[in-house]
Amino acid sequence: MEERGKTYVKPTSELPTEEFNETDMRLQWNKYAERLGQKGLRIMESLLLINDPTLDGTKITLELPNEGSKLDFESQLNGLLGHLKGHLHNHDITIEIIVNETIETKRSLNDQDRYNRLLEINPNIELLRATFGLDLQA
Repeated sequence: MEERGKTYVKPTSELPTEEFNETDMRLQWNKYAERLGQKGLRIMESLLLINDPTLDGTKITLELPNEGSKLDFESQLNGLLGHLKGHLHNHDITIEIIVNETIETKRSLNDQDRYNRLLEINPNIELLRATFGLDLQA
């Protein structure tokens, strides 16, 4: 009777460690994200899809924009790891999260700066300016 109540845990040496490539990993990653979206967990789905994860051996690296998104991601990390380990048949998989919180200096743009930026996006703006005799001075 006592033996029936005990659970059996496989030793880690018996867990599968099949090889997989980055394409297989991304396919399962996207399937998991889609499944979360269908369950209504849109924030986690968007965090999974915000950047493409990279693979180095069995270590998956994901870059997130800030600490808040890292905390949200870590709250759902076990489910993702379970999905990947099960579907890729490799229990050595780990996930590393890198926060890329770059501080951008904001400067005020004058009319010429704005015009130059729009000109980079669409060179036809110069044609409009010349055709209608427009001036940057307002």
